[in-house]
Amino acid sequence: MTFKSTESFPRTALPEGVRSRFVRDINGLEMHVLEAGFETFGRPCVLLLHGFPELAYSWRKVMPALAATGYHVVAPDQRGYGRTTGWDAAFDGDLGSFRMLNLVRDTLGLVSALGYRSVQAVVGHDFGSPVAAWCALVRPDVFRSVVLLSAPFAGPPALPFDTAGKAEASATKASIHDELAALARPRKHYQWYYSTREANEDMWHCPQGVHDFLRAYYHHKSADWKLNQPSPLKSWTATELAKLPTYYVLDLDLGMAETVAPEMPSAAEIAGCRWLSDEELRVYSTEYERNGFQGGLQWYRCATGDRYASELQLFSGRAIEVPSLFVAGKSDWGVYQKPGDFEKMQTTACTNMLGCHLLEGAGHWVQQEQPEAVGRLLVKFLKMHTSRP
Repeated sequence: MTFKSTESFPRTALPEGVRSRFVRDINGLEMHVLEAGFETFGRPCVLLLHGFPELAYSWRKVMPALAATGYHVVAPDQRGYGRTTGWDAAFDGDLGSFRMLNLVRDTLGLVSALGYRSVQAVVGHDFGSPVAAWCALVRPDVFRSVVLLSAPFAGPPALPFDTAGKAEASATKASIHDELAALARPRKHYQWYYSTREANEDMWHCPQGVHDFLRAYYHHKSADWKLNQPSPLKSWTATELAKLPTYYVLDLDLGMAETVAPEMPSAAEIAGCRWLSDEELRVYSTEYERNGFQGGLQWYRCATGDRYASELQLFSGRAIEVPSLFVAGKSDWGVYQKPGDFEKMQTTACTNMLGCHLLEGAGHWVQQEQPEAVGRLLVKFLKMHTSRP
């Protein structure tokens, strides 16, 4: 079945106690959100931000546990995703609306529209993790704690320091992209691939279809793919990055749909996948079949280019000072994909980190693969730094 973007999720797709609705006039968006714990007025709010290529729906199995503990839990389809509308889907459209500080503005606008002066925690997974981190760094008065899932936050980009009167550094060194392309097995980095014009078409209209593409992609980055045995990388060099699985560092002449196709799980493996049934996967594939992937890919274009880096340098030297927590799957290469970020997060980027957990039996989709464990950690974290509930 195909659903219009203005329709709420079908009731059967959501767990008991989770509802779907729209919130208008959020920084130019009509934002689709999932909610739990909405029945009781005045509950403290917890905000959940998804990543790529996911939706608010990725939090469906965590939301009831948080609501049962006394929270109003809100998970939006973020700008560029799902049933949220008001964003520009064109490659040559309004790219600036997807820059990081405007994504923070979206989140702040949602909090305000819901009638909150602050939220108990903002929780982000994958690309939702840096959005949550920047929310906590820029507006700690509103976002009173932060939980980062799967993607470590290393802090704001640094301003050039102590350069006055000194010779400019040589610009002759080859870029990491040239180095990757020059390997014996030529490669390319997925974030820069996602920033190309052809990436959306490659995935949206791939030969296997969106549903099977997403099944292979989710499987390949999960703990179900037994070759996901991550370890820290020594440096940001081509030889080290080439140790990453091909869903992070692709063969130079392949797109993502071609890359993950050989890892398509068998019918028996699909039937036995306890964390993502085919019916649940259909929720994702229906949304991406309708919208394509460009909305989410715009985030990568903003992140990989220099155009919007300077406004983030305004916060150079600042750290996240509110209570923080990091959670990821033990089988998630994303923890180590940027060498040194995992360590910087714990030493300098977050000055009040209350825990760092790598969960057995989970890969990149930790809140879907191990929702009970994630829910327990979130509840424990919230209780550690607040007397409510």
